[in-house]
Amino acid sequence: MRIAIIDTSAGRAAVISDGLRDAGLDDLVLVDTSKPLVAQIEAAAPEVVLVNLENPSRDLLEDFFAMSRALARPIAMFVDQSDAEATGAAIDAGVSAYVVDGLSKHRIKPVVDLAIRRFQAFSRLQRELDDAKNALAERAVVDKAKAILMKRRQIDEPEAYALLRGQAMRTNRRISEIAEAIVTSEALMGDME
Repeated sequence: MRIAIIDTSAGRAAVISDGLRDAGLDDLVLVDTSKPLVAQIEAAAPEVVLVNLENPSRDLLEDFFAMSRALARPIAMFVDQSDAEATGAAIDAGVSAYVVDGLSKHRIKPVVDLAIRRFQAFSRLQRELDDAKNALAERAVVDKAKAILMKRRQIDEPEAYALLRGQAMRTNRRISEIAEAIVTSEALMGDME
């Protein structure tokens, strides 16, 4: 597992590196904080990003949170001091593990494991949410297409659905694609009148 380490202090970065190596994780990339972070992380392609900030300013935290939102990977952040607002901002930004005053060699591996598991759980929930939203949107289009067919052909709902389904099967397309075409066609016809 490749892990990117972001720390402005070489000494603290060494503590993280040692803790990871002791846990058998040695594919490590140290990120230079004086250069653009996202570009370096994308080039390194790590599975996990560890960030250690001693006393971060609001601006620095916001930069890291913006980076967190841009990256689709687990991020564990160690800070020496925090408050409720910074903790909330970290969670909102998608930081998988936010550890206050807890940087020690033996804690690094469990935090990495936690960050990975929380990221995977969040990603799974996000996919499920996206799937549910797509299913609802498709259902709304199918319902709209059925209403159009019912009005045009003077048929009931089961017959309208059977028409959609039959056309989908004949053309080897999804019912929602057929429904979308009907809704688009109706919109175009309405614009022409």
